[in-house]
Amino acid sequence: MKYRFTTSFPYLLNRVGVRMGELFSKRLLEYELTLPMYRVMAVLRQEGAQNLGDLSEMVTVEVSTLSRLISSMQRKGLVLRVRPEHNGRTVSITLTEKGEKLVDQLMPLAAHFETVGTKTFTAEEIKWLKQALIQIHQNLEEL
Repeated sequence: MKYRFTTSFPYLLNRVGVRMGELFSKRLLEYELTLPMYRVMAVLRQEGAQNLGDLSEMVTVEVSTLSRLISSMQRKGLVLRVRPEHNGRTVSITLTEKGEKLVDQLMPLAAHFETVGTKTFTAEEIKWLKQALIQIHQNLEEL
């Protein structure tokens, strides 16, 4: 079979991701947030305080870009940079109370977007799809 770009996995995956991101970004405007800001807040809410390197990996933003983003979020009162007592060379990023409240308000909206996007799938198909995406990400490590 001949390779067709418009039916290739990377193209289709990107198309879905970009569309979902565009739609969600429009909703975030009323909160004066960007999609990367929301992702940072959602990860911190789910996983707790993170160092910049780990957070960068989870939200797929380069460390230098993420550092500037964190500075902007800190000015908005959403996150804090904290130096742990046991290691003064690292910085831990954590949500403020304001950041926690805001992300708690936004997570149901994100869940709604997921529900709409997967509404024609069964619960088992959704579970399989999520596992497949995790596995694909892991597979790409060999590249």
